[in-house]
Amino acid sequence: MAYKVRFVEPDVHYRHIKDEIDAAIHNVLSRGDLIARRDLKEFEENLAAFVGTKYAVGLNSGFHALHLACIAAGLGPGDEVIVPAHTFVASVSAIVLVGAKPVLVDSGEDFNMDVDSAEQAITSRTRAIMPVHLNGRVCNMDRIMALAEKYNLLVIEDAAQALGATYRGKGAGSFGFAGCFSFYPFKALGAFGDAGALTTDNEEVATMAIRLRYNGEDRITGEYHYHGFTCLMDNLQAAVLNVKLRHFPSWLERRQEVAAHYRAGLSDVAELRLPHFEGEEYHDTFQNYVVRASRRDELVKYLNDHGVEVLVQWPKPMWEHEGLKLGKYHLPGVEAICREVVSLPMNAEISDESVDYIIDIIRRFYGYPKL
Repeated sequence: MAYKVRFVEPDVHYRHIKDEIDAAIHNVLSRGDLIARRDLKEFEENLAAFVGTKYAVGLNSGFHALHLACIAAGLGPGDEVIVPAHTFVASVSAIVLVGAKPVLVDSGEDFNMDVDSAEQAITSRTRAIMPVHLNGRVCNMDRIMALAEKYNLLVIEDAAQALGATYRGKGAGSFGFAGCFSFYPFKALGAFGDAGALTTDNEEVATMAIRLRYNGEDRITGEYHYHGFTCLMDNLQAAVLNVKLRHFPSWLERRQEVAAHYRAGLSDVAELRLPHFEGEEYHDTFQNYVVRASRRDELVKYLNDHGVEVLVQWPKPMWEHEGLKLGKYHLPGVEAICREVVSLPMNAEISDESVDYIIDIIRRFYGYPKL
């Protein structure tokens, strides 16, 4: 259908920076620099500086960042990895595909890993813990890093939704053994196709990822060190991301403004729980604006019928997908989240008028007067 307010507006986004993007693409194509050239190196340096790590390795997806991090961590059969059940399947698939066992744990009010649930799940076979920083909010990394030290665990951060978010001033993706990012087109910092990156302070991990992303080969010596993959970020996407990274801080500021606008218009709606959580130590970037709603499915239909495109992530717990063969769980926090969440349009391009329209439709659905 033709929506009055779309969930994201990639065409509007492109038009805002069209001249810079077109020039960057033209420059790459004119040079013929398509694979592993200076644009990629520059983006890796810029990203590492932004995140606060020594190294960044450009890859072709967030999944491959997670997968290579698990390989570099030496995870394999017999190992267990603690991971929240409320996450995108890639977090869990990366663990499964190195032969390790994902152990799903519950989520808290802020949608992130419940640390008490995580500690209760640790066994003698637990080798790593994978906090997932959802919706632009970093997990409680004081407690998670304390758990890692107490039980001698590696920390692999799934920071795919949290670039620019911080905890006590430290960036998502800079706390653990490795940080993993996605630049899927609809992320706050998105490529024009699939892309991702791994960040780390460990030179050996960075070197291993650089080799693994190109069939296990050292591109300088020609020596093959491992059986690897073809998951290199192409130079064209790196050039695009270099342009966008310059604008990224202002886009995050706009997301803060949009979130504040939603809060002002919906805070008195008792049927909603808004994603504004306590803690001055957190700086949230609102990759997504996820509310918990009574009569969620009816609300989604009402919004769609009135031309507002929304998203439900994820409508049923991961372990209920039988094809994943994850076993049976009962995690009440995750089960409630799956019943209640809906993501409202959130992007740097959305107009104040569109946000007002969304607020008005939601207030009307629940029987509240127009502001």
